[in-house]
Formats: sequence, C-alpha cells, structure tokens
Amino acid sequence: MRLAFLGSPDFAVPALRALVAAGHEVAMVYAQPPRPAGRGHRETPCPVHRAALELGLPVRTPARLRHNTAEHEAFAALGLDAAVVAAYGLILPKPMLEAPRRGCLNIHASLLPRWRGAAPIQAAILAGDAETGITIMQMDEGLDTGPMLLREAVPIGPRATAQELHDQLAELGARLVLRALAEDPPPVPQPAEGATYAPKLSKEDGRLDWAQDAAALDRRVRALNPWPGTFFEHAGTPIRVLAAEPAEGEAGALPGTVLDGGGEVLRVACGGGTALRLTRLQRPGRAPLPAAEFLRGYALAPGTVLGSG
Repeated sequence: MRLAFLGSPDFAVPALRALVAAGHEVAMVYAQPPRPAGRGHRETPCPVHRAALELGLPVRTPARLRHNTAEHEAFAALGLDAAVVAAYGLILPKPMLEAPRRGCLNIHASLLPRWRGAAPIQAAILAGDAETGITIMQMDEGLDTGPMLLREAVPIGPRATAQELHDQLAELGARLVLRALAEDPPPVPQPAEGATYAPKLSKEDGRLDWAQDAAALDRRVRALNPWPGTFFEHAGTPIRVLAAEPAEGEAGALPGTVLDGGGEVLRVACGGGTALRLTRLQRPGRAPLPAAEFLRGYALAPGTVLGSG
C-alpha cells in the first residue's frame, strides 16, 4: 500500500518502522522541522525525522499546513492509498485529510472518546484511570473526534509511569495500525458522551502542591516524568522529584513539612494527614540521586517546610 507517514516524537517511531518492515511503500514522511537542542543549540531533527533518514525515506518538514496550498498540492500529488498519523504536532487541513484514497488514520494513545488532545497518557495516570489503550481513528476536521476503526485496552498498574505506558502504547499502536490497513474495519462513531480532554502540558504542571493528598502527588510524579518533570522549591532552589511513593502520614502535620530527612529517608507531609516518600531527586546541574545520597549532600532536616515550586 502506498502511504505517507506523519509523526514527530519517539512515540511514532515504532509505527513507522513497522510499516516499512511490513512492506508498505512509504512515499513520504512528514515531521516537525528541526529545532535547536543541546548546549550548542544546534538544529536537531526530531526522532521520526532521524528514523526516516536511517530507513532511506524522503522527509518533508513544513512549519505550517494551514493555508499552505503548495503543501496541500504536494501531498495530493503523492497518489496515496492512505496516510498514517501519530503525534505529528500539526493539524491536517481538509484538503490533506481528503487526499488519500482511504483517508488519514490516526494512532491515538487513549480509549477514545476519553482523553482527546495532546497528553492522553499523562492525563490517564493523573486521573487514576484503571486502563488506557490505543484507538486507531479515521481522522476528520475535529480534535480527535473521528470515527474509530480499532481499539485495544491495556491496564494501568498501580506504579505505572508515563514512560512505561508510552513505550507499551507505542508498540501497540504500531501493531494496531498494521491491522487497520490490512483489515479495513468499518468505522464506528465515537460515543456522544464521555469525552474528556488532555491539554498540552507545561513546566508549571510539574509544581507539587503539598496540600494535595499523597495519592494525587504520587500520580503526578509518575505521570509527569520525564517531562515536564515534577519539582518543589527549597531556599529558592528548584528540586526535581524523579520518583516517590505514598507513605504513612502524621495527623496535624502542616503540608510540605519534612517529617524524616536527616538520614536515609525523605518523607514529606501532604494534605489529609498523608505523606509522600521522595525516593529519587535532582538539584539543578547535578546528577539524579537516590534520596539517601541526595540528603548526604543537601540537608533537609525534619521540620523544614518545603515550597511548592
């Protein structure tokens, strides 16, 4: 089948590789333009761009698609059977959605209509959902509103992190899109009720609010690492929390108060009489450390009150 592939981050790479391995003709790969990265701020291609070059595939990196008639015409001229889209980052206008014979298939990392939008994996963990999954969707002009072709659920374990779910769902998405192309299942409209939205995340979402209970803060740490990361402030220094777990609290303790911090354990009071044990931390410009090693180089004595960032 003659295809275009549109994607940018690591999540999309397994699908691109699977399509090539299955013998599909990928006529063009679309990815976000290279952006400055690293200490030298060198222009760096995104993961899909790099994978496409490794596979010997042509790549286009338009900065915009809306009102970009030349790009619409170039896409239509590819003579595609279908296009596969996975976390591309640009909204496809109507001329591009309608150009392939079988339209554009999107690999979305949730069980639609729950968690439409930019950050469905993180949103599922933050909400305490018991499961998430992949939906292969026939794209329309709405935000993840098109009819569904295939869905498959995966459980969210009690200690699951966003990175673990990301990797699992990326592989599942690759398998399901191959099935959708091979089987051409009939489209099923999304349910009218139950839609929720997962907006794009920012660094501000990583602030730890100690007034929340430990279960909610634990989910936030697991959902937002590695990006945008979770953090608190002490003496004007932002401290990243890379891993944590709920712990036994102390009644009446002010949220944000260090309950244990002088030795091997860093336990912080949270809302509702709960507590969170911080198990892996990082200071600016320093390496990530287990709590015991971190405390040997950065004192947080019991009774210290931490800021929320």
